[in-house]
Parts: sequence; C-alpha cells; structure tokens
Amino acid sequence: MAKPDLLLYGGPIISLDPAVATAPALAVRDDRILAIGDVATVRAALRPGYETIDLRGRTALPGLCDAHIHLLWTAQVARQVNLDGVASLEAALETVRLVAATLPADAWVLGHGWDHSRWNNRWPTAAELDAVTGGRPAFLTRKDLHSAWVNHAALQRAGISDTTSDPEGGTIGRDHTGAASGLLFENAQKSIYAVLPQASLAANERAIQGLIGQFQQSGITSVHVPEGPDCLAAVQSLYGRGELGVRVLHHLRMSGLDAALETGVRSGLGDLWVRIGGLKIFSDGSLGSHTAHMLKPFRHLPADATHPCGLPMMAPEELQTLVARAIGAGISVTVHAIGDAANRGVLDAIEAAMRQHPEPLPTTTPPLPGRGLPHLALIPNRIEHAQILHPADLGRFARLGVVASIQPIHATSDIDIANDLLGGRCATAYAWRALLTSGAILACGSDAPVESWSPWAGIQAAVTRQRPDGYPEGGWNPQERLTLEEALWGYTVGPALASGELAGKGTLSVGKLADIIVLDRDLSATNPADLHHVGTDITLLNGQVVWER
Repeated sequence: MAKPDLLLYGGPIISLDPAVATAPALAVRDDRILAIGDVATVRAALRPGYETIDLRGRTALPGLCDAHIHLLWTAQVARQVNLDGVASLEAALETVRLVAATLPADAWVLGHGWDHSRWNNRWPTAAELDAVTGGRPAFLTRKDLHSAWVNHAALQRAGISDTTSDPEGGTIGRDHTGAASGLLFENAQKSIYAVLPQASLAANERAIQGLIGQFQQSGITSVHVPEGPDCLAAVQSLYGRGELGVRVLHHLRMSGLDAALETGVRSGLGDLWVRIGGLKIFSDGSLGSHTAHMLKPFRHLPADATHPCGLPMMAPEELQTLVARAIGAGISVTVHAIGDAANRGVLDAIEAAMRQHPEPLPTTTPPLPGRGLPHLALIPNRIEHAQILHPADLGRFARLGVVASIQPIHATSDIDIANDLLGGRCATAYAWRALLTSGAILACGSDAPVESWSPWAGIQAAVTRQRPDGYPEGGWNPQERLTLEEALWGYTVGPALASGELAGKGTLSVGKLADIIVLDRDLSATNPADLHHVGTDITLLNGQVVWER
C-alpha cells in the first residue's frame, strides 16, 4: 500500500529557492517534494487520503546542514571531562580530580575544552595535572583541538622525553630548563593518539547514534565530516542497517590518499546518504594555540615565542604537490586554513593545481543568495575556516571557485583573542560579507566539538556578530554581518553546493528530497538577538517524521 501524501500548510514555508521564495503550502510524496505554492494548487496535486501538518503560523525550512563537524569526536567528547568555559586553572584541576578519582587506576583521564586565555593566558603544566590524576595518564585537548595538556604518565606512555625532538608540523612545549612541560601543539599530539585505547566499532556506532538523535531535534539533516576511518566505518555500518538518521558527506584523511587513488575512489562516490567529499589537509593550526600561520607576527607574544608567525603544517612545495596530486585524480581538496599566510598558500596551491589540471573540478562560481541556483554536480575545492584573510586574497575564492567553509560561532568566540593577537588585521577576519559580495560560496558549520553545534547559535552569530549576552554592543566588525536569509542560505544552499548535491537538496523545490523542518515559531517575528533560542518542533527526513516535539 502506498504511503499517504503529506500536506504542510498554515504558515510561512521558506523554500530558499528564488523561483518560489516563501509559500503557504507544500506537498510531499514518498521521499520527495511534490508541489509548493498556494494551498489550492498544492491540494490539487495530492492523492486522496493525504495526511496534514498544520504549521499554525510556524515557519518551515529546508533541513539544515552543519558543513563542518567532527561527528565521532563530538560524540566521544560528550563523555569526557568537560572543561569548556571553566574560568580558572584551579577549577579545572578540581574538575579533573573529581573525575579521575572515579576511574580505575590504569585508566586514561580524557577531557576537552580548556582555554588558557580564560586563565590570564597562563598555560597549565604536567606537574599540576600529576597532582590530581593519581598516576593515571591524562590527555586533555584544548578548546580548539590544536594543543593538549598532558601529565608525565601520558608523556611516558607516548615515549616523549625531555630530549625528544619536535615532530614536523608540531611542537613539544618546554619549560625554562628545556624539559617537556606537558603541552603538545599540533602534530606533537599524534604520539598520544597512537597509544590511546581505541573504542570498538559498536561503541562508536552508539556514540554517533546518540548524537544524531540530538541533531534531529535541532533540525540538522545533513553533516559534512572531516574525520578518519573509524568514523566512516561507523557511519557505513549504521547506513547498512538502515539506522543512519542524517546524510553524511565524509572527507578523506590525508593519510588515506594513496589507498583512495589505488582503489579508484573519487570525490562524489556514494549516494544520497553517504558520500565521499574531498581530501582533508591541514595547512596551519589555530588562533587560540598561536599556531595559525600569519604573514606578520602575532601581537603581544613573549619575546622568546618559538613561532611568532604561527606554525605551517608543511612546506609550500609539499602542499602544492599534495593538492595537485589530489585534484589531478578527481579528488577535491578540503584544506584547513586559519591565518592569512595559510589561506594565501592554499589558494596559491589550488590555483597552481587548476592550471596543471583544468578539467576535473568545477570553477564556476554561483551568484549570490536570491539570484538563482546553478547546479554543481561535482564537489568543489574548499577552505575550511578561512578566518583571517589578506585583503588581496578576498576575491580569489570566487575567481577560483573555492568554497569558504566558515563557522560563524568562531567569530564571536574569538573576539577577545583576535583583538589581542591581530589588532587592525581583524578588519578582514571572519569577513563573511566581503566574501559573499565577491561571489564566494559560503557553507556554514560549527566545528564541533570546538564550538557548540547548535545551528541557531551559529545563525545568530552570523546575523548579529554578537555573543548571546549581546557583547559587543552593535556587533564585532558589524560590516561583515549576514542577513538572516544569507545565513539560512549558508546552512542549506551553500552546503548543498559544496557537496555537489543542489539538484537534490538545499531548497524546498519540486523533485528535491523532503528534508524539512518546522520551527517552534514564526521566524520573521523573531528578534535577531533571540535567534539562539529558536527550536525545532518537527523534523522530516526523507519524507518521514523523525522528530516531533
């Protein structure tokens, strides 16, 4: 027996398709949008016996996409020591002590979220962690995941001594005597990851499933994931059992490039549920860990700072070779770049590769939101974060067809540290309006677990450039704010373009997937300062109601 058709009516349905804009009714048949428009016309398309959802004045939208989230990592961190927002080193140590005391004597103490900028810029030490962990190895990642705080037991298990050399693209923190201090920056963390106990496939599946349930309650129906094989294996396993409740674009880890080339894997492999994205490459570190690669030195660093301009992850020649190799084989690149030097280097590498291999990947830039929706069947190159840009590089994203994968909540989180480290260079930091005006595609995400994955926290940050408490008054560099429509576009159309899937999702258009959310309010009547309070009453995925309040 055929599934009944479904009619949504009684509230504003924002399609984000310029051909329809906002409509009062929408029909669903099976997993697709059947019709959208006025109520009479849409009703006429329905088969007898259809079901209804009365919006009662609430807004309906396309399902949202988080275009940059560490899926498994976010799920795992939720079960670790939570140091996010802890205001003092003393409070952090007490939190760790309380958790460590509940663990077996040989268990790892794992945690995330500490931020030394909250502690008067005082970096913590291994000795301080030793005192509260009872001999257990401890590994606590900083908020940005680009540095970690470990104790001596962890250093010993990882084989890191006072005489261990820094790895390429990483730094072992040292005290005034040259001894390992308990801080590991960038690739220096890999020695710890190599000795951590590995979760089972079943445990990873359970963790991801729990997180996906929360996504559905928040209106997230798609995610773009820059993680490794453990995550992809769990995603595929859930998919194989019909239990994957979110659509996944999964990028390839850099270490997997050879295997991908040998087996013929290319960007775009997959279907409507699981799809291979680009090759994830790191070009630099982060602002908070002082490892973002800058054209000029950071302000206010100690005179003896090891890397006053941040830390590139590889030499320019190595980056260019890697990018050209991937693009030449039909694998797009998805490159992490925070600092202005890093962003310039990545754009240079992509431009050089496109000259060498002009055909495999699209370079045409779509117009701005509200001005038409071209289709990119292939997956374009993208820069993840694109936080600090030199003015001369702003227009290169559009010219090269490079997606700017941005996380609006980073801007409001980083206000104080960016002002401190960058000064006047903040004028082209988190420059969303300038990128959009130049014609660049914006795809918005969260970078969770670095920040909250709440899409409405991100949308508020994009629209107001203020924290939820209203700081700073008027917004931080308010000239770079997005309109609400543009922000919604960044969480729907932009990610669909970035994954080469605009033909099937991103807007509420006839023939597209029925991934639809019903909010808890009329969005047009919502004060921008209250956007982070927006909730989801109903989520439809593939035409099925998967969440209803």
